[in-house]
Amino acid sequence: MSSHLPPRGSRKPERPGQQPQPSKPGEEPPLWAPWYGIGLLAAVKRPFSKYTDFSGRASRGEYWWFFLAYSLVVVVLYAIFGILGIIFGVINANSLGNQAMAENVMAPPGFTAVKVLFQIIFVVLSLGLLLPYLALTWRRLHDANYPGPYFFLGLIPLIGPILLIVYLAGASKPEGARFDRPR
Repeated sequence: MSSHLPPRGSRKPERPGQQPQPSKPGEEPPLWAPWYGIGLLAAVKRPFSKYTDFSGRASRGEYWWFFLAYSLVVVVLYAIFGILGIIFGVINANSLGNQAMAENVMAPPGFTAVKVLFQIIFVVLSLGLLLPYLALTWRRLHDANYPGPYFFLGLIPLIGPILLIVYLAGASKPEGARFDRPR
């Protein structure tokens, strides 16, 4: 028998430097480790379990499932707001370039309250997700073996967001394990 076989109950890592995945369905790796093959619901919940943890790594699945869920929430809220705008009969004639019409159109009294409510929801949602999203992005960059501060490349006009997307979409690299902090 060979002594270099993985212990029973765990699979050999798919890539060097990657933690062994649990062999039992439903088990998840420890919070400090990236979760390769994560599902949508787990990927949405996991960043909130370690929302202030900038060490370690996050798999592509962890990042992109969370990004998809967040984007869907924003699109749904915008759609609801747009539908309510149509229901209340609000026409933004000013955006259509008709200044004379814009001066004659008044928003119904209830719409202003709905508009303020939705603005509050967006601010609360944005502030509530800012830190978990920043930490998740930081950890995703670590998994691709880039330093977390590369997040700020996204602030460079035009080329920055493109570079950041390329880095975030990159494959996991075994060298990224240097960012792990097992607990």
